[in-house]
Amino acid sequence: MPRADRRPAPRAMALALALVPALALGSAGAAPARECLRGANAAGGEFGPLPGRHGQTHLYPSEATLAYLAGKGMNVVRLPFRWERLQPTPFGRLDDTELTLLRASVDTAAALGLTVILDPHNYARYGEAMIGSQAVPVEAFADFWRRLAPLYAGRDDIVYLLMNEPQSITARAWLPAVNAAIAAIRAAGADNLILVPGTIWTGASHWFEDQDGGSNAEVLMGVEDPLDHYAFDVHQYMDRDFSGTNADCPRVADALAALDRVTGWLARTGNRAFLGEFGGTSSPDCLAGIAAMAAFVNARPDTWFGWAYWAAGDWWGDYPLSIQPEADGTERPQMAALEPLVARLTAAERACPALEATAGWQLRGPKEGDNARP
Repeated sequence: MPRADRRPAPRAMALALALVPALALGSAGAAPARECLRGANAAGGEFGPLPGRHGQTHLYPSEATLAYLAGKGMNVVRLPFRWERLQPTPFGRLDDTELTLLRASVDTAAALGLTVILDPHNYARYGEAMIGSQAVPVEAFADFWRRLAPLYAGRDDIVYLLMNEPQSITARAWLPAVNAAIAAIRAAGADNLILVPGTIWTGASHWFEDQDGGSNAEVLMGVEDPLDHYAFDVHQYMDRDFSGTNADCPRVADALAALDRVTGWLARTGNRAFLGEFGGTSSPDCLAGIAAMAAFVNARPDTWFGWAYWAAGDWWGDYPLSIQPEADGTERPQMAALEPLVARLTAAERACPALEATAGWQLRGPKEGDNARP
């Protein structure tokens, strides 16, 4: 049965319940409201050929980079890494060396007050093989998450993004992998927020696009989480083909229209989303678009709980979308465009109903068969 028919009511109830504690408890003993997440991708861990060597082919973000983002008032980093480096053999144990590097970055970010979104940056592949193929069955993807999920179980500041930008796979073929990974995470005892991407690079402009078996908007109604503690990861660029690889941004209006259409879908179906990637060069139309995209999400905290710009990272050099400061400390124009949109000046700007609603399962209590923590 379509999820729109079976779950908007519980999610709407979760949103209502999420607002109750602050009203009922007053200031004494009340947990602070969770703010929407506004930050950046901290790239580098996904760079280079495989298997590679840290410091030569790839590099996790330095403390200086993470501190720079936190110093701008950002409160989230999306942390890309390669699945093959963390788990060199499907169904095998996690690699101690790579895991130590990843955990060090997570610890540094968390110490700076940043929420971390763990991002296996693999496009629904392991090596050259697609998830769901004979070489990489769905069970291998679930096994990866079964091993990784317990490491940060119960951490509100660690979010599990199942996969970056699935492509060359239909939503219908992707859904079994999504549900298998979610089941593995929950069976491992992890109640963390999970981000679910769509296919066709999880683009807002592709959310309703026809695919064999149905669009993302149709097929992803079938996501199953016993804790109902998930949201969607959506990306959107503004250049001529929405790829983020061109020098100017002539399609800002189209990109905003795509986000608006997804927003309507989120509201109708009782879902929430995070804008996990958007960005542009320093051309005037891109800078205006960057600000417009962040402002769009900021203005809709009931359906969008935040955004992460693409991208920061120590090794970008002259990459035209980078917000990493120049070698001499000069800030990029994109950061100047973003910084006013990071600020949270009023109580309304600090409130984030969408993020509170994702935790509604805790207030409802676990459903029968849940693997929630005691």
